[in-house]
This record gives sequence, structure tokens and C-alpha cells, in this order.
Amino acid sequence: MKNLSISLTFTFLLLLLLHPVAISQELNRINNATIAEETIAPIYHFEHIPDFTYNDVATKIKAMDTDMSFELNERIFSFINYFVVRNREYTKMVIQRKDIYFPMFEVALLHHDMPEDIKYLSIIESGLNPTAKSRVGALGLWQFMPATGKMFGLDYNKDVDLRMDPELSSDAAAKYLKSLYRMFGNWELALAAYNCGPGNVRKAIRKSGGKKTFWGVYDFLPKETRSYVPQFQAMMYVMRYAEDHNLILEQPTYPLAYEKIKFNQELDFEQLAAVSGICLEDLEYLNPAVQNRMIPASNQYMAVNVPKSKARYITENKEQFSDAVKLTSERSAALRTTPVLTANTSKPAASASTSATLATQNKITYVVKSGDVLGTIAQKHGTNVTNIKNWNNLRSNTIKVGQKLAVYKKESSFETSLANNASSPSQSPEFYTVQPGDSLWIISKKFDGITIDQIKKLNNLNSNQIKPGQKLKIG
Repeated sequence: MKNLSISLTFTFLLLLLLHPVAISQELNRINNATIAEETIAPIYHFEHIPDFTYNDVATKIKAMDTDMSFELNERIFSFINYFVVRNREYTKMVIQRKDIYFPMFEVALLHHDMPEDIKYLSIIESGLNPTAKSRVGALGLWQFMPATGKMFGLDYNKDVDLRMDPELSSDAAAKYLKSLYRMFGNWELALAAYNCGPGNVRKAIRKSGGKKTFWGVYDFLPKETRSYVPQFQAMMYVMRYAEDHNLILEQPTYPLAYEKIKFNQELDFEQLAAVSGICLEDLEYLNPAVQNRMIPASNQYMAVNVPKSKARYITENKEQFSDAVKLTSERSAALRTTPVLTANTSKPAASASTSATLATQNKITYVVKSGDVLGTIAQKHGTNVTNIKNWNNLRSNTIKVGQKLAVYKKESSFETSLANNASSPSQSPEFYTVQPGDSLWIISKKFDGITIDQIKKLNNLNSNQIKPGQKLKIG
């Protein structure tokens, strides 16, 4: 600052000898430079919670274009406050998942000529988790109980449970809700019946003296159902006006594009992944109804969802590797004895062989960073999502920034191979499969010593745009 003052004084004296207009211009330049130097760029805070009032919310609800009309009251407002203030992480989680499932919900609802806003019900049911399981045995995005699921074609056995098939369960939910609407002639009562059963709604109507609106029978419904419909209505508002409440994702996620293929045979998922080059976790993610990484004879005609990037290759070579992917009795027994966790299930006790395996690995503590998902953490450390969930007793795929995860790395892990590859240029290059939620910046942070520009140069990328399933050379 001392040198700057001397320089400014010298400049001012020099201009004083030249021309008074020049003096004025130079003073303006100095002032502008000083202001620019002192200006600090504003920082955007993703955790900032804007203020809002009951009247603000009421005005926005009146402007909503919806076939599920409702009027704001204190009960609904309290749930809006819950989702946008007290439990923002839950709301951000479902915003992150909505682009994966809402398109298929919308197709099913349109097909059955139903209000599009019913898609928000799955948020209340399952948090948009296709493998969510309730304490009473309801399962899937739409939380079908076994008997109700069977009524609508969602059969299950020990290897395949169609209640966890996103498309089939969405169509079944639309059929069931429409039948409830025909029964009660009111969408709010239909939603209430979906939660507590039509018998309880009929009982509430009788006790209310024949009233046939949700708020008319409210006091006579089960306690859970009295919260259920207002939560749904609150979510209708929240998802429309998420940005107004600063519910914005720091890193957007993108659905994994897929296509359906029918193999018309028993199928071994591990073998299918091996011969096709598909990440096994991607197969499991796209086919949540498949429980033990296999499709038995009883379900051999069901379609399998595969990443779109691999669909053409598989279709063209399906006959050639049909024997390789066919489920044998030996493989069937082996797969059934290998524990594969789904969301909201208990962690099995580690066997002696599992403990021995962990003893030969290097345990590290990984701190979850912004943008991380279990799939990318697993790939970075040469393991899989199931192992990470087992090691950390996780009941779902949900993780939080700052959370510490125990990870056991083998010396031959993907990361170690990358390090070796960096010192041995003659070896084959390593590749990374882009996961939902990835960006070039996130990928560059996962692998030390590589920058965004280097990734772009290695892969001849002209922009920062990448897609899930895309393979990138990273070494």
C-alpha cells in the first residue's frame, strides 16, 4: 500500500503540470480502480433459507395449475414448513431423484386419464426409493403390501419381487388409485384409502354423519392418514416452488438411460455384466426387482433393463453369449448364498471368510464430499456399493456430506492401478464409467494428479458435457 501511495502521488503531480481535464479523468480512473479492488464477489449460499409467510404460500397455491385442487390450511402449512425448513435434506434428496422416476409416473397417469400431480404421492410413500421397505412389509416406490400387489399383477418370489419394478408398480398404483377414486368420487379420499384402506375410509364417512370430503371425515381417520394427505398436498406446493425456497442442488443428477431387452431364458446377472462390459451395480440399479442377481425360470420372459450405451451390442450378440449368461443350478445356489442388500434391510453378520478377506485389505476412512454417491465412491476404491453398505451398516444409498465411511481397499484396486499406470506409460490406459451426478470437475477430484483439461484432451472432448454410462480415459 505504501508503494501504491507514492505512485499515485507522483502521477497526480505529473498531471498537475499537464492539464486540469487530464487531472479530473485520472482521479475518476483511480476511484474506479479502488472501488473494483475493494468489491468482493457475492457468495451463493445453498443453505440459505428465504423467509416466507402463510399469505405468500396461499397466493402461490391459488396460482397453481392442478387438477388436484386444495385450499391451504394450518395443517398443510406446517408440513410445507417442515419440508422447506426443518427437513431440507430430505426434500433435496427427492428433488435429486425426481427426474429418474417422474417421467414414467406421468406416462402411467396419462394412460389412465388421472391427474398428473398424483406422481408426488410416491415421495410420501417411499422418498422415490424403489427398494424402500416399511416395517409392516410394504415394498417399492408405491409401497404395495404383498396381497394388494398380487391383486394388481405384482407377483413375487425369493428371486424377483415385481413390487420393486418401477414401471410395473407405477402402472399398478395408477390402477389401484383410480379404482379408489371410482369408489369414493373424491381424490383426497382416494389417497386416504390408499394409505389406510377403503374400509377405514368408509367407517370414517359413517362416523362423520355421511360427509364425503377428506376434511369432513378428518377427525375419524387413523392418525397416520390425517397427516398423509396434508403431506402430499404440501409436497405438491414444495416441488413446484422449490427454487423460491432455495432448494437447489449443488450438483444436478442425470438419469441413466436404458433400454429393455428380453432374453427369454434364466439369467445370471454377474455373467451378463462380465460378457457385456456393463457395471454390475448399473444392472442392479436398473433392475431393482431382481433380488439375487439372477432371473429364474419362473420369470424368464421378463424384460431386463440395460444401459442404453450397451443395448445395441447386447442385442446384436445375444445369441452368441446366451449360453454364457444362462443361469445354471450351481450358479443359482452360489448367488442365493451371497448376501445382496437392498434398502431398509438388516446387515447380515460377517462370516469368517468375510472377516479373513477384510484382514487382507487396507482399511481407510473416506469422508463424503459434495456430489458423492455410493457408486462413484465404490468405483474409486475398487469395490462395489453392496460392500460399502455392508461395511458401514447402511440401510439405504443415502449419504451426507461430511459422513465418514469405512472402506477396505485391496492393493489391486482401481485407484492403485491408476497410480501404477501413471508411472508406466507402456501399460494400457484406465477408463472410468460416468455415474449419475458426475461432472468433469467431480471426476478430476476423484483421481489425484489429473485435471479437467487433461480429461478433455485424453477423450477429445470439445465441452464439459458428459453422460452417465459414458467411458472416459483417465490415465
